[in-house]
Amino acid sequence: MTRRRPRSTLLFLAMLAFLVYFLLPLFWLVVASTKTTGDLFNSFGLWFSGDFSLLSNARETLTYDGGVYSRWLLNTAVYAVVSAGGAALLAALGGYGFAKYKFRGNGLLFNAVLGSIMVPATALAIPTYLLFSKVGLVNTPWAIILPSLVSPFGLYLMRVYTEEAVPDSLIEAARIDGASEFRIFWQVALRLLAPGLVTVLLFTLVATWNNYFLPLIMLNDPSLYPVTVGLANWSSQAQAGGGATGGLLSLVVTGSLLSVIPLIAAFLMLQRYWQSGLATGGVKQ
Repeated sequence: MTRRRPRSTLLFLAMLAFLVYFLLPLFWLVVASTKTTGDLFNSFGLWFSGDFSLLSNARETLTYDGGVYSRWLLNTAVYAVVSAGGAALLAALGGYGFAKYKFRGNGLLFNAVLGSIMVPATALAIPTYLLFSKVGLVNTPWAIILPSLVSPFGLYLMRVYTEEAVPDSLIEAARIDGASEFRIFWQVALRLLAPGLVTVLLFTLVATWNNYFLPLIMLNDPSLYPVTVGLANWSSQAQAGGGATGGLLSLVVTGSLLSVIPLIAAFLMLQRYWQSGLATGGVKQ
């Protein structure tokens, strides 16, 4: 017992360091959102100032420039929810097909999917822009939604999960009862794939919500901006303008905090599905 204590203490300190590392930026964001622009530079960054301005900052953020931030937040929610739902469904269909159907080229195609995971999204942004410009989809919501529907990692995750979550005997029993292949997927397999489906949905939701580079090159209409591009635009104005636009700095910080809240709520509501989805695919039954 005495030999394990130093190891446990070291593990505890390591986990505590990771906890501080991940929570410190969020704590700074909360603290900074309660300050005016002047207090952001004149007070200690990791603690509150005497003037608690969170409510006034939030009100000004939501009403500034005709309430354009609310429009950005709505755009982000639409892009993220539609993309996440579509990507999760397509990943479930693809993963189920790779896991439960044996066809020529199965392994080669799946290896191609694994290889595409290694390609950074930024490397595909310019080719995607050129392709979308040819078909007239640039500066439309589809320019953000359609590329986000493809999730190679989600397909990989759903294949691994399907192999363990959907028994072959259950599929054979449904076929004997006369069910079609699509009916087996929709009414039998999809229910068993719900935890993995939610896991892919959460990953895609976060990736699309935080996406910056793709909307930056695809959109030039401010009314179509997501929160990431809109806040970056405000930040550029604050740094370049000073004076009259210097107050935008506090709005950028407060807007960043407001944009994080929906993601936190999504994780809290779906975390039990997310955790089971990550665990089940790696456990042999």
